[in-house]
Amino acid sequence: MALLKVENLTKCYGETIALKDASFKITRGEFVSVIGPSGSGKTTLIRCINRLIEPTDGDIIFDGKNMVYLKGSGLRHARAKIGMIFQHYNLVYRLTVLENVLHGRLGYKSNIQGICSLYTQAEKEKAIEVLDLLRLKDHTYKRCDQLSGGQKQRVGIARALVQNPKIILCDEPISSLDPGSAKVIMDYLKKINKELNITMLVNLHQIDVAKKYSSRILGFNKGSVLFDGAAEDLTQERIYQIYGAEAGELIND
Repeated sequence: MALLKVENLTKCYGETIALKDASFKITRGEFVSVIGPSGSGKTTLIRCINRLIEPTDGDIIFDGKNMVYLKGSGLRHARAKIGMIFQHYNLVYRLTVLENVLHGRLGYKSNIQGICSLYTQAEKEKAIEVLDLLRLKDHTYKRCDQLSGGQKQRVGIARALVQNPKIILCDEPISSLDPGSAKVIMDYLKKINKELNITMLVNLHQIDVAKKYSSRILGFNKGSVLFDGAAEDLTQERIYQIYGAEAGELIND
């Protein structure tokens, strides 16, 4: 049974079609990368899945529930099982690393508990355990504005992990990082996928990175799925179909 099933997903912004009848399934434990040129619908796809933006049409079945129709507490509980990692980290820089990581538990809290930052001792211990896994324990009480870009992204990963997610959605998680930091982040995502069996759906601009880390790749262009297959089946011909004139530069890189 698929953990995530996207069926005929469409998103329109006025007359602009960002997603057009996109359909695919992801089973538990897969590491799936989404590639495609800028404006192909990658970010819109990720944000529709967790309902950060509302789809125009189609269905998103996650863990047996249709995300499209969920509201209120039902939507909050479903989102709690969907971790999210952002391109620009989405941290509160004036807060400590630990405080930012604990924000991953907000989906399990009432409004009052969230506003008052009422976390249990078990939640705090879990957060520190995750920081240790990501080699950030020494930075637990540092403000996030004191961290490097790679460290900030690891805090973002830790925040997603304390949710106990079934899937983690990553929107261009390495595009703001230098090559060394990017490799560290991708290695951690793969480690989490393999050792914790957490499903990954990762938007990537770098084709070589997608082929190295993914069990499967989705290729998007103009909001439609043009490729859905194993990384080794992503040939140069397929890359040209996905990227058009831009493909030559990407392959040469």
